[in-house]
Amino acid sequence: MLYNIIGEIMKRIDELVELLNKYNYEYYSNDAPTVSDNEYDSLLYELIELEKQNPSLIREDSPTQKVGSKVLSNFEKVKHEIPMFSLGNVFNDSELKDFHNRIKKVIKKPQYVCELKIDGLSVSLEYKEGILFRASTRGDGISGENITHNVKTIKSIPIKLNKCVNITVRGEIFMPKSSLEKLNKEREKEDLPLFQNCRNAAAGSIRQLDSKVCSKRNLDAFLYHLPTNDLKTHYESLEYFKTLGLKVNPNIEICDDIKSVINYIKKWTKKRDALSYDIDGIVVKINSIQDQEKLGYTAKTPKWAIAYKFPALEAETELTDIIFTVGRSGSITPNAVLNPVKIAGSTISRATLHNENFVKEKNLLIGDYIYLRKAGDVIPEVLRPNIQRRTGKELPFKMITSCPICNEPLIKKNNSVDYFCTNDLCPKRNIEALIHFTSRDAMNIEGLGEKILEDFYNEKIITTFSNIYTLYNKKDKLMLLEGFGQKSITKLLKNIEKSKASSLERLIYALGIEGIGVKNAKTLCKKFHTIDDFINATYEDYEEIKTIGKVLASSLVSYFLDENNIKIINELKSLGVNMISNIKLSNKETPVSNKTVVITGTFDISRTNIKNKLEALGANISESVSASTDIVLVGDNPGSKYEKALKLNIEICTKDKLNDLLNL
Repeated sequence: MLYNIIGEIMKRIDELVELLNKYNYEYYSNDAPTVSDNEYDSLLYELIELEKQNPSLIREDSPTQKVGSKVLSNFEKVKHEIPMFSLGNVFNDSELKDFHNRIKKVIKKPQYVCELKIDGLSVSLEYKEGILFRASTRGDGISGENITHNVKTIKSIPIKLNKCVNITVRGEIFMPKSSLEKLNKEREKEDLPLFQNCRNAAAGSIRQLDSKVCSKRNLDAFLYHLPTNDLKTHYESLEYFKTLGLKVNPNIEICDDIKSVINYIKKWTKKRDALSYDIDGIVVKINSIQDQEKLGYTAKTPKWAIAYKFPALEAETELTDIIFTVGRSGSITPNAVLNPVKIAGSTISRATLHNENFVKEKNLLIGDYIYLRKAGDVIPEVLRPNIQRRTGKELPFKMITSCPICNEPLIKKNNSVDYFCTNDLCPKRNIEALIHFTSRDAMNIEGLGEKILEDFYNEKIITTFSNIYTLYNKKDKLMLLEGFGQKSITKLLKNIEKSKASSLERLIYALGIEGIGVKNAKTLCKKFHTIDDFINATYEDYEEIKTIGKVLASSLVSYFLDENNIKIINELKSLGVNMISNIKLSNKETPVSNKTVVITGTFDISRTNIKNKLEALGANISESVSASTDIVLVGDNPGSKYEKALKLNIEICTKDKLNDLLNL
């Protein structure tokens, strides 16, 4: 067909794009095609020819853009505006009922939505005016990697939605079983290693730098979560996804009681093998958005949802040896060395044995054949020995009495079942402490991974925390190491310099104070705004914080009374490491000092920025509205939180008064 006028060509391209996107949705998302393959191929060929002749007219949402054409040098980091939480796990009906009973303490008659737990990798999709703007991995929940170039090749994920909306949705990318079978046949012909399971294959595919490779892997996706949800129920949000053209798993069920939830789980435990994709459990969520907000979150998981993991898989293998490792606190852990065995698609060659008591209670001998269990991604658990297979040649377990690294005597602390190396100069303890200090949740120094830190320690390049911040003095020595050039060294030093500005709560966690995790560090920094506040605090100061208690209060006091620890802090301070909390920068009174604030709706700046500014001014941010809420900050399109605030007669701060509230 010949087109003489550019306007007619544009019109025809528009018609073809709209038609083909519609047919794609019907085929890949609804599994209900309305045209034959031949008719679809004919229209697609016509579009390809028109675009070849008129490349300037190629639309961003054209289905031809799904073939993959982009090649990256690396993956750009993406910070999630709203964190991507992981789910807590339960493994049996009893644990599921415990979850239900916790819910009932807050929600009298909870209604649940049950969904299949797709065994893939989480993805966040951001649409601007209905066009796919960015796709990113979950990462650590706070930031992930930009995988837009690969996600655009997934046929079931629309580049353009049916409505012109700004929206972020979350879901799961997976590889169907048939795609894995086809892929492994191709790899076998090319004498390449085979993928062990669909999940690994999907993860490997989505991390290809060349999108053409990913486009050939036939990935698929289901969408299941709307992070900013102003609808009344979770089920409504899934129905809304369908109107946008997003693919939702069809096997979703509303359950009015826990008995119905258990029946749903039993049904899909039996039917899971008949599915065309892998599932590793069932996700159970509270349906009411208002009830979700009331239940809230822990530091890493929502309290209103749980993942029921399918019964663990077991395997039998030989326990060939027991070796010992040293943790950053000096704790000594026995570890099983195993004849490698596959469980749930993973090859297992090591497993923790926790402590001396665990080995004795399990009656384990070196040379035993033992049973292992692995559920999902949890660390493999040693269950029991197979007594019937003993030959008499097995050797008894004997706990060591000296550190396997520095040979110093081991001791038990405060009636603990664990043994500890108390040598502050123990190399392994120091290496583990450095690994912790530089980790994501601590000072977050990219480029200083476990292997590099171990090499740097052995080369005496980094042996203390302060050495990290004087690494620029050893650039010449770094240049002599394999894998380090000018570019990588410059990048590493830039990341180290950047970490100096980290807020105090990161440093408090990074120091490795016994018992102090990420959440407690942040809670402490709401009261103690500088490192000197910590140093000068008393046992009573710490204990009066609700989540701290006696044990952690003692741990904190002991840490800050130790002269060696104070020396470490002073060294870091002299090198320019920030010692002030960003949670609250001053003690002056602000409109939100010590007030509980809830944020709902959308704003011109990100909610994360608003939250950070409010916390810096002394506010306590809450996810749900209650009688103890002082202020509800309302943006465009507010949801049930706004309605509840009106009912409770809570102070409302509208978008136009935001600057006043933030004291700008």
